Amino acid sequence: MRNVEAVQQMIDWMEENFENNPSLPALSQAVGYSPWYCSCMFHDIVGMTLKSYMTKRRLSRIAEEIRDTDERILDIAVKYGFSSQEALTRVFKTEFACTPATYRRQKRPIPMTVHKHVLFPNYDEKRITTMEKTRLGVRVEHIPAHKYLGIREEKAENYGEFWKYHDCDAVCGFVTSMEKSAHPIVTPHTAGWIMKDGKKIYFYGTGVPLDYAGEIPAGFELYEIPASDYLVFSYPCFDFMSENAEVMNAVEELAFGYDPSEKGYRWNEEACPIYQRHCPEKFGYEIVRPVR
Repeated sequence: MRNVEAVQQMIDWMEENFENNPSLPALSQAVGYSPWYCSCMFHDIVGMTLKSYMTKRRLSRIAEEIRDTDERILDIAVKYGFSSQEALTRVFKTEFACTPATYRRQKRPIPMTVHKHVLFPNYDEKRITTMEKTRLGVRVEHIPAHKYLGIREEKAENYGEFWKYHDCDAVCGFVTSMEKSAHPIVTPHTAGWIMKDGKKIYFYGTGVPLDYAGEIPAGFELYEIPASDYLVFSYPCFDFMSENAEVMNAVEELAFGYDPSEKGYRWNEEACPIYQRHCPEKFGYEIVRPVR
């Protein structure tokens, strides 16, 4: 556990220092381990070299600024340690198969490297329960017609099973790159289920507007989703490390055991998917089931 915490500290330190052109000696000094030991720990836990992650994540941060700001590409290049716009363009094109200017203009899906998290709760350890069941809620929400760009995995019924069949970093990188083209309600990293012959099939991706006609990354598909009312089963912000499993179990137990006739509805899952929203620090956890 100590090594995992140290690697997460490295990752978070890099995230705060990309504009200062971070180096291995500086990172080593920040976390208190030798450069050699930092490199070994990082590779063992993350599965890629520290140098490769640092390079890929720095380029992804650059791509985010190109996408999200009006700052000149030359200024962004210099800000992140490149000698010129041309130097950035060469590396950017090798990594993302398009130039920075093309990405700014088209906002196409690209394989970003996302800010990694390697420190997760230990669900086997005994921990203090702080979740309050009185904070569970049910509300009605309308989601207009939209499209969904994602991957449906017939062999998976949940998040953990889904990643047995797909590369988490690659899929999440493409989804993250779509943040400016995404639907305002069905946002990037909104996952969920479709119902097929009584079985739940898990999917992962992002909503996009109804008029979306952009690129579809390899392995993804584009689905049109009609407008519908939804019942949103929720629990507000919570501590991911201590409460995640308990919160998710409580919300899912409520959502999948609920009788919608209590609110004058019936399920509409033959036409629309069930959405799953998970962001502990911003809004908590929600299961969003379509009704009519």
